Amino acid sequence: MRTLLVLVLLSGTASAHVTLTSPAPRTTENKAGPCGAAGSKRGTTVATFAPGATINVEWDETIDHPGHYRIAFDDDGDDVFVNPNNPNDNFPFTLMEPIADKAGGHYTQQITLPMKTCTNCTLQLMQIMTTQVPYNSFYYQCADITIAEGGGGQNGGGGGGGDGGDDGGCSTSSGSGVGALVALAGLLARLRPARAWWRSARQ
Repeated sequence: MRTLLVLVLLSGTASAHVTLTSPAPRTTENKAGPCGAAGSKRGTTVATFAPGATINVEWDETIDHPGHYRIAFDDDGDDVFVNPNNPNDNFPFTLMEPIADKAGGHYTQQITLPMKTCTNCTLQLMQIMTTQVPYNSFYYQCADITIAEGGGGQNGGGGGGGDGGDDGGCSTSSGSGVGALVALAGLLARLRPARAWWRSARQ
């Protein structure tokens, strides 16, 4: 049974060409546009960011191809995404293109989201093979996101805010811990004279 599970996992990895790792992808499939799986719908794993936030998009290239990457954005679903045909294409939904291929490995690309709010928005990553023009080979991944006031400035977890909110929580916790240590030190200092008096009284 364990061997079968390993074989299944390896076969899934081998079939992937590009895997979005952050924000979390809608599906692990990547061969059907616009989001990897034919007829894929918005899921329950949703990352929330602030309007105009600068975030890191991260992915792994598991099978190398000559070409480049594109990151695009749709503020209502995923119906605006169309495939590029040639190097001169310039679509209003494109956030960054081209992102150079580096022969496999892990990629991190910083992008800035639009200065707007949306509850049904999608971030698309495309791997575009450029061995010929017009282009004819693509791989896709999408992340379901929302953009809301008070959202994070950096990538959050599957459905939470970003690091901006988390950092605030960490700072508060750290401050509370330091305050507690200071209070404890003061209490111990006050107890020392009392303990010394008690010992002398017993003698």
